[in-house]
Amino acid sequence: MFRDITSQLAGTGATSGDAKTDAKKVLSPTLRPDIYSLIDKTKAWALATTPSSSSGGQAGDGVSYGALLELIQKYLPETKKPGLESFGQAEGEIAVIVGGVTNLILELSKWEGMAAGMAMRTWVDALVDAHARAGEARKKAIATGTTRGLNQYTDAGLLTKDFTTRIQIISCLKTVSARMYGAGTDEARKCEAMWSSKFI
Repeated sequence: MFRDITSQLAGTGATSGDAKTDAKKVLSPTLRPDIYSLIDKTKAWALATTPSSSSGGQAGDGVSYGALLELIQKYLPETKKPGLESFGQAEGEIAVIVGGVTNLILELSKWEGMAAGMAMRTWVDALVDAHARAGEARKKAIATGTTRGLNQYTDAGLLTKDFTTRIQIISCLKTVSARMYGAGTDEARKCEAMWSSKFI
């Protein structure tokens, strides 16, 4: 009898532990809309050369990245703000925000593979379009900041293990530098090699 009670208590404990684990895996209903909001806001912010109502500021002003970062930290609190070497520098601030938004999409991929794939295509298209529309000085900051963000601030460990979704997202990310710098450039080759290694 004692053994039966002990087994029941142990079973209850295991169920409770599993429930806690499952609770941590629940997808926040605001994650996907916040990702799309960040995509729109980041594009306007990266393009802006003067503060405006649509961008809320401009990359490199040392202040306006904070609102974008705060929304990223809502889901990934460990995301850090730009270091002293990047503070007030457009390229460095763009890198941190690009890495943060990309990480949110990778996080989404754990629950909704198709939605994450679509979000990543939208995100990459937004970055490439911002680069294409920017003036020469801002164009360089967007290209360099985006490359740094994807290479240094993106956590590939957040990406789903689902093979189909993995291929879709990585294939999308591999094209970013080629679309900004041109196919066959050193930057494009490095980006493609880095993301190809994530298949393994």
